[in-house]
Amino acid sequence: MTRALAIPVETEDGHRFELIARVPAQPRAHLLWLPALGVSARNYQPFADALAARGIAVFLHEWRGNGSSSLRPSRQQDWGYREILECDLPASLRALRLHGNAPLIIGGHSLGGQLACVFAGLHPGVFARFWLVATGTPYWRAFPAPRGWALPLFYRFLPWLARRQGVLHGRRLGFGGTEARGLIRDWAKVGLNNHYAAIGMAQDLEGGMRRLQGHASAVVMAEDWFAPTGSMQGLLAKLPQVDATLSVLTASALGARADHFAWMKSPEAVAKALFHSFE
Repeated sequence: MTRALAIPVETEDGHRFELIARVPAQPRAHLLWLPALGVSARNYQPFADALAARGIAVFLHEWRGNGSSSLRPSRQQDWGYREILECDLPASLRALRLHGNAPLIIGGHSLGGQLACVFAGLHPGVFARFWLVATGTPYWRAFPAPRGWALPLFYRFLPWLARRQGVLHGRRLGFGGTEARGLIRDWAKVGLNNHYAAIGMAQDLEGGMRRLQGHASAVVMAEDWFAPTGSMQGLLAKLPQVDATLSVLTASALGARADHFAWMKSPEAVAKALFHSFE
């Protein structure tokens, strides 16, 4: 019997959202899952159901500005990695811990996978497993030519556009949703220099990741140009003390297109690949 929960969360700076959860009767582990940029937590419910059927309790974090979030980005409302790492994710972790003491896993999709690693590095010893799906560093050199060559221009243009408009209207560009300009600024800097940092945070985010220990299960989609294999390998290289297994899933294995998003509606193969390392 799996319980479906919507857990109210409030951060220290007053941001409110719901942590969507699927909790089996006797969970083997608790997974804190971080979505892709511009994707609401509710879109991962089929994935959470597939893992809950295997005994993994899944807690779907909601990005600031998306879905159940009480905030929306605007010229007056802005945020970046600092607010996510210092306010939102700690609040979700506190809420998760009220539901038992099973071993903790952190993971995510796309931007969520990146910030899962960064957040874990800020909290050493809390997470021993990292589940990473269709993610990787956005660093332009991690992408195959000729697409990678064009990315530095993209990483300079998007922050400029977001500053000019007050937000990034990502859906018009086919990239993310309506995004805070500070978030796009922090993300684009990683794309240019492959160094994770957050405006307003003094902590060494790269150093935190280098000190992590445990096991990472990484899944790449064979036709995903948003997060190709080289991008995932670049992210895993930032976790030198973490043992990692990397799986590349094809369309035939997924039963869906092997791209950045189609797996979310057909998550069984992804859930199986992640859970295989847990057995």
